[in-house]
Amino acid sequence: MTTMKKIMILLVVTVSAVILQCCSADDPFSTDNSGYGYGNSNGFNNGSASNTSSAPTFSIDIDKTTAEPSTTVAEYFPDSEDNLANNSFTTEVAIDLSNPVAKTENGVNVTVNGGHVTANHGSTKSVCYVVSGSTTNGSFTVVGDKKYEVKLNSVSITNPDSAALNLLSSKRAYLVLSGSSTLTDGTSSQNDHKGALYCKGKLLMNGNGSLEVYGNYNNAIHCADYIVLRNGTNIYAKSTANHGVKANDGIYINGGILNVEVSANGAKGINCESNILVNGGRTIVIATGGNGIEDGDVKRAKAIKCDSAYVQNGGEVRAYSKTSEAIEAKTTIEINGGTVCAVGSDDAINSASTFTINGGCVMGYSTGNDGLDANGNFYINGGLVYAIGTTSPELAIDANTEGGYKLYVTGGTIVAVGGLESGASLTQSCYQSSSWSPNTWYALYNGDNLAFAFTTPSGGGSPLVVSTSSTPALTSGVSISGGSSCFFGMGYVGGTVSGGSSVSLSSYTGGNGMGGGPGGGGHGGRW
Repeated sequence: MTTMKKIMILLVVTVSAVILQCCSADDPFSTDNSGYGYGNSNGFNNGSASNTSSAPTFSIDIDKTTAEPSTTVAEYFPDSEDNLANNSFTTEVAIDLSNPVAKTENGVNVTVNGGHVTANHGSTKSVCYVVSGSTTNGSFTVVGDKKYEVKLNSVSITNPDSAALNLLSSKRAYLVLSGSSTLTDGTSSQNDHKGALYCKGKLLMNGNGSLEVYGNYNNAIHCADYIVLRNGTNIYAKSTANHGVKANDGIYINGGILNVEVSANGAKGINCESNILVNGGRTIVIATGGNGIEDGDVKRAKAIKCDSAYVQNGGEVRAYSKTSEAIEAKTTIEINGGTVCAVGSDDAINSASTFTINGGCVMGYSTGNDGLDANGNFYINGGLVYAIGTTSPELAIDANTEGGYKLYVTGGTIVAVGGLESGASLTQSCYQSSSWSPNTWYALYNGDNLAFAFTTPSGGGSPLVVSTSSTPALTSGVSISGGSSCFFGMGYVGGTVSGGSSVSLSSYTGGNGMGGGPGGGGHGGRW
């Protein structure tokens, strides 16, 4: 696998709005898909493309603004008890970290050691810790046998020697954000702590404030159970030592803003040992570290990695990895709605098993391998798909033919720079242009209607394959005005197309290396 030679981050990507149908499935990881709303979602920005033959250089950059993509996908909670609305925490205990005081109050024992505060609520129910103030050499630790709430009211905690917020109770922790809070650990540790924010139980994020977490010794956020994020929360997690967000038992993103950055070799932006579910919100993950070695094994830097299934029904995900896959699931990937844009030097999006696209907007841009890759069957049943792979033998969209699997195309709007897996089952016909021009705007028509306008990369594989529900037509060298942008500005839907010349298309059955391409491959001049 090749690696990128350098990264050019030039402009901040604007927020895209996602409009989705409602999801009523109780279990998003079941094999029964009948409960999903599979309608296409937009996931685009209003705007227009400039009249230029050059492809726009795009950025994958952190965006801490609070505007979330709109969505009608219902929230999912692994357990109804995870919903804060189904609980009541009326026993408040104030904790002022600027002036900590030892006390026993409402069944809670608070002890103080310098700037380090420990609260033990034992078997006391309905406890809400209201935390305020700041410390540059302190921490807040919670222990107890009952679920509890922690309200962070513009808190600033730096602990040079361990976790800043240490939630050691194994019961549910409802973390409610108010104002702007910051948690930071140091580069050393007295107890080999796992994160600047560590939670032993379920971590349930609520509120309308912001939280920035900086991990300098290990992970930024580490949860030994699962994490649920909700609308209104604005979280930034950065680690220079390990993963940005680590969860053992699942990550469920119902809404909110989640920005993650990691730079250590082998570090993952989001690392989950179970399922990842995205129903809403805007998630941006950037992994810039190289590959590392751990216990003799290669440890690769990935933006998003889960050991079980990745399911997306709504929201927006942007993922970038400098040296590996942008998104990898160790079992299945299923995209039913929302927008996902992934750029990686290995496969942009990789599934160890079945990969299914039923709706939504999906971009996979690899600078060194396949754009979208399944190690099992690959099903494209709907949605808008833009995949970019490198030169042969890599592909834009790949299934594990060697293992007896194949790619099935039954619907959707598809643009594949680099071709499709050989032996694909194409219920919906695909067409090819054996050569294409780099850095050029193309217009794809579904019959007489504009389906998608896109700009080609500066390098990649051949052929250029397209598919729509009716016989497609393709025009190159066009100018676009109006419409809605998507995929880091490399695509447009709607608007008006002018100019250009017709591209000859022929029937396509699968495979790549069928002629001229731009001769680029790899990262070309863009990176």
